[in-house]
Amino acid sequence: MPCLATSDHYTLDLPADHRFPIAKYALIREQLMWQGIAAPEDFYEPGLCAEEDVLRVHTAEYWHKVRDLQLSAREVRNLGLPQSPQLVRRSLSSSAGTLQSALRALRDGVGLNLAGGTHHAFADRGEGFCVLNDQAIAAAHLLAHGLARQILIVDLDVHQGDGTASIFRDEPRVFTFSMHAGANYPLRKEQSDLDVALALGTGDVEYLKLLSATLDPLVKRVQPDFIFYQAGVDVLATDKLGKLALTAAGSRQRDELVLGLCRARGLPVAVSMGGGYSERLADIVDAHCNTFRVAFELWP
Repeated sequence: MPCLATSDHYTLDLPADHRFPIAKYALIREQLMWQGIAAPEDFYEPGLCAEEDVLRVHTAEYWHKVRDLQLSAREVRNLGLPQSPQLVRRSLSSSAGTLQSALRALRDGVGLNLAGGTHHAFADRGEGFCVLNDQAIAAAHLLAHGLARQILIVDLDVHQGDGTASIFRDEPRVFTFSMHAGANYPLRKEQSDLDVALALGTGDVEYLKLLSATLDPLVKRVQPDFIFYQAGVDVLATDKLGKLALTAAGSRQRDELVLGLCRARGLPVAVSMGGGYSERLADIVDAHCNTFRVAFELWP
């Protein structure tokens, strides 16, 4: 049975007109219980990420600016979130959630974080609502402690995982795969180990066909012993920032494809939520809940 990392620190106070849907983190937890997907005992508090783990991935200069609330006005604009002690705690808590999810995946086959997927965080800067790169921090922890030999990061957020690609550019033990809308944020793309840039408006049939044709051969080639899955739901046609055209059913089939492959191959997988910016908050919450529903169905 999967365990879900969650924390009150995942939410923070933002201006009422802010476009980041911060309310989704608490709502997803409530909906998972209301729908009977998860019970209260399936959730746990992951704590805060240790500075030692942060510094395996991020430069000391950048981390200290984040920690001490010393980011410049320009850095805050690029980040898209106001700096505050709350934001520091949220970033450390979310990163701990993915790290603990990875450790639980080694034990249970799957680990789920009700946050994370902050793939626009680079070693020396944060961008696009991403302060610390949770999957990079967790992957570096596994490697440093000899808990994984070869890691595959499957990033299916609608935006390229540019920060993750940059962080692991010269690390052969981490293979970065990003499948995203091509003509979309970030304007300047990094080079992942494998990038699949999709045409705007790509829908369910074409998306799923391409993902299926890409992922299975990739796993055979890379031969990972651990997978991180960035399951952003900004691939939906309803997403304000996405520019793809997946339905809710198509997004769920995407999750079934990725997680089903991990289950069939016996590959431990840690799931982080990633982005979602549909006009209706309910569409975002439903799509994220479907990801976790699939995990509970595959690992009963």
